[in-house]
Amino acid sequence: MAALKYWIWLTTRRGITPLQTFQLLDRFGTPEAAYFADREEYRLWGLTEWQQRALLDKNLDGAERILADCDRLGIRILTIQDAEYPERLRQIENPPCVLYVKGKLFPFDELVTVGVVGSRRPTEYGKIMAGRLGMELARGGALVVSGIARGLDAAALRGALKGGGSVVSVLGGGTDVIYPPENRWLYEDVAAAGALISEYPPGTENKGEHFPVRNRIISGLSLGVAAVEATEHSGTLITMRLALDQGRDAFAVPGNADAPMSRGTNLLIQRGEAKLILSGWDILCEYEYLLPGRVSRPEPLPAQEEAARLEAPEAPAEPERPRTVTAETVDNPEKMAYITLQDQGGEFTDDERDILLALEGRALRTDDLVELTQIPARRVSSALTMLQIRGYVEEKAGRRFESTVILKRE
Repeated sequence: MAALKYWIWLTTRRGITPLQTFQLLDRFGTPEAAYFADREEYRLWGLTEWQQRALLDKNLDGAERILADCDRLGIRILTIQDAEYPERLRQIENPPCVLYVKGKLFPFDELVTVGVVGSRRPTEYGKIMAGRLGMELARGGALVVSGIARGLDAAALRGALKGGGSVVSVLGGGTDVIYPPENRWLYEDVAAAGALISEYPPGTENKGEHFPVRNRIISGLSLGVAAVEATEHSGTLITMRLALDQGRDAFAVPGNADAPMSRGTNLLIQRGEAKLILSGWDILCEYEYLLPGRVSRPEPLPAQEEAARLEAPEAPAEPERPRTVTAETVDNPEKMAYITLQDQGGEFTDDERDILLALEGRALRTDDLVELTQIPARRVSSALTMLQIRGYVEEKAGRRFESTVILKRE
């Protein structure tokens, strides 16, 4: 197995594309052989003058610095020769020679891995559909893969997280570089519940030219890729073309015939290149027998709970459940209701009770609640959802949760 510093050296040669890096590895066999080769060997292989200059720089300081950064940040380096490297990705035309992984390392080849992509400037319809699709895929057992860009990538990831599933985001920069800035909390959630993956080392800024290159990894990891909204000439359609070229299944959510943001997805369906889908099960059913036991068809969520999870326009609310106020609010400047556990009988589950007690007087994120209560993350998410629906908890900025009541122990 080649030393990691040589892998990093080879994959960080300036001016050499990922495809050219893969070709160099194919020619020389190992990164060490490419490193120790001389100018004559490079010339013999037909490399250009600028490629030769890049390879003749034998300084390993940069590689050592990246190794130290990865160790400090908890980032794993996976090479194409590692047994854990996904075979699906290895088989594409120009696989990345190195992957930087923050979070869990999933057995992609054993899972129903589905990519979800779409516009950065979606309509409300697109946001709702992407979130619902991500949630339904996650609840059905799929591993959802996307970017983490503004718009539908983020909506699909949030939906999958609210479905209690695992997610992977493939980035156009280092796994420690947050882009766009407003998705900071989503970065943290994805890293906690799944993984952030990049072929770029820590500290690499997100650049426009990185994203089309990044997209081949999203489709390469997946059995199929779903497009939610896309114009006729968009990056989403480039990703779908990559998926088709890699032999992946293609799926598309339809839109109105005259909707500009659905022009691309409607064309995919019209040309017979993508299966029309209306739900996550329309995708999962394709893999029910390919990977037995990996997917299931969950019961649909009640409309109000689904709306609450997706932050969609709420369904008609049920009549408000009466609450028992057991004290005056003179010492409660926000006029929050007091609730005693005895008066509520069995209304709260143990998880809900512990979460309300933990939220007393403060706003906390999901992972804070997991740490404080020692309740597994999926159960915390489920309890928070039910408490939100019943009006006992509100979600604030930064995905922090606050209690709307004061829970008295006696």
